[in-house]
Amino acid sequence: MPRKAGNSSHSPEEQDLFRLVRYSHIFASAVQQVLEIELLRKATPLPLNVSQFHVLKLMTLNGRHQVGEVADFLGVSPPAATKNIDKLERYGLMVRTPSKGDRRATLLSVSPKGRRLVEKFEQLKTARLAPVVESLQPAELEQLTSLLQRVSISLLEDQSPNGFCLRCAAYLAEDCPVGHARGGCPYHNLRGVRRERDAAESRT
Repeated sequence: MPRKAGNSSHSPEEQDLFRLVRYSHIFASAVQQVLEIELLRKATPLPLNVSQFHVLKLMTLNGRHQVGEVADFLGVSPPAATKNIDKLERYGLMVRTPSKGDRRATLLSVSPKGRRLVEKFEQLKTARLAPVVESLQPAELEQLTSLLQRVSISLLEDQSPNGFCLRCAAYLAEDCPVGHARGGCPYHNLRGVRRERDAAESRT
């Protein structure tokens, strides 16, 4: 009869590893389902997916962006990014305006309706997390945060530093340890490279 994973026939080390992996998957699934998908459905009846909302939140917190930047953030081609932008604009969440510095460029900004959606989402998230935070002692919360940070960084150490990240779900921080492990926040790096390239092209 085959042994079941995590039962007493495994060594203590194997059982500890099994529990770590199991609860890591449960935690990641709970964050995505409860703190992203379900809250987004409560915040708006619009059929937005999580990636589209992350872009909306990113732009709400960090100002206007160009279409090419949004493509970089989503890790898709400019035409694919345009489809997402068209949808956000059609829902009244995003606005296109011509760039004053470069007539070839179009700047994207979040509309007041889009900002209200992001604010409502954050309020719902705060309310949903409040009982969880209240159930922990300050020292427990600090320890949990530190442990999640250490485990996350350890798992990402061997990954290629290329490409966009957004593992923080657009909760950007200058001292992000994941960004530090990858040679800087990919969001800031990509935006800086694109701005330098656009500036060089406008001089030619």
